[in-house]
Amino acid sequence: MTIALAAVGAALATLLLTLLVLWIRQRGRKDQVASAVSELEARMDAMVRELTDTIERTQHEGQRTRMLGELAGSIDLDEVLNRVLEAAGAIAGVDAALITVAAPGSEPIVATLGLSAAEVESQAVLGPPDGREARAISMSYEYGGDDADDEAIRSGVAVPLPGESAQLGLLTVFTRASETRFGEAQVDELEELALRAGPAIENARRFREAKQLADLDALTDLHNRRYFHETLAREVSRAHRYSRNLALIVFDLDDFKGINDRIGHLAGDSVLAEAAERIRDVVRSADIACRVGGDEFAVILPESRLRDADQLYARLRTALSSRPVGQAGPLTMSAGMAELQPDDDAIAFFQRADHALYGAKEAGKGQVVAASLLRPERSSDTIVAPPTIVPVEDPPDEPPTNLNAAG
Repeated sequence: MTIALAAVGAALATLLLTLLVLWIRQRGRKDQVASAVSELEARMDAMVRELTDTIERTQHEGQRTRMLGELAGSIDLDEVLNRVLEAAGAIAGVDAALITVAAPGSEPIVATLGLSAAEVESQAVLGPPDGREARAISMSYEYGGDDADDEAIRSGVAVPLPGESAQLGLLTVFTRASETRFGEAQVDELEELALRAGPAIENARRFREAKQLADLDALTDLHNRRYFHETLAREVSRAHRYSRNLALIVFDLDDFKGINDRIGHLAGDSVLAEAAERIRDVVRSADIACRVGGDEFAVILPESRLRDADQLYARLRTALSSRPVGQAGPLTMSAGMAELQPDDDAIAFFQRADHALYGAKEAGKGQVVAASLLRPERSSDTIVAPPTIVPVEDPPDEPPTNLNAAG
């Protein structure tokens, strides 16, 4: 398209020059040559400006069309949000952009471009304060005085993101230039983007919600076994790559089969669900709690050492034994824990913690045991005998921790 426009411009310039030469020859007046040349130069300059503007508009339109076309090309929510922000940032005069999407039952989803954390906190809104839905919401910011921040947000405009049955949230753009105000053209362009972005965001959000449900255990609402092993492999790889700490605790409820036999499996399920709720209450937000099968649970602790796992065990033990859990009464738990070693893969890491759990059971239950640094013995990838379980000592420059606390 750009090459074609340039060719047309060159052809028009050649035609004008030819006509001018013919006209000069016919008139034969020297005093008109300078005027004709000046007029030609003026026309050429105007043509070049028009051609340049046309090329820039064409390139911008092509870029915008490409961005809009890519919105529906992914169902990954983060990728869709990033593409919408990129398209919003390409609008003339835009220095920053913000997407805020309502998430039923949780905090809104927020994605930003060119905004600081403090600016996000002050600008992230889901709609007008009075709850109305509007075609476009203009927001102006005026800062006076000699000490005004040159990088402060000066003005912005927000448009709704339409969903299938309700408004999803807002797409907002901002400028830091005091002389810039968004006009009707920018609002129209932003609204067109929002119309295309709304369905793409809604589809990606639904996919994420469905995937999250697939990663949850139906009874306990903790992450399920599949998610545990996938996440453990990812965290082990990350810890090795960036030389980070990683700890793992695996535990189960003592004598849970007897509890099921005594109160029945339905009541036993209720006990598991309540136990899982207490587990969620005591793990850190960065920890990943999972149900790996039956009454066995695991918690992945990123950026953690054995002492952190030991502290989590103490909190878990208190949460389960301090008061009755359903019809089962107070519960005790046995746990094994491990700290990632340089030669561990995800399988070996889990096996060391899991065999430490067996060691805790053999030691009398209601205990936590730290795994040996030695890997379990294998035969065709099958463990034929539990390893010796010993506490892992902290480095000399760190205070010791009790890793064999009795339950």
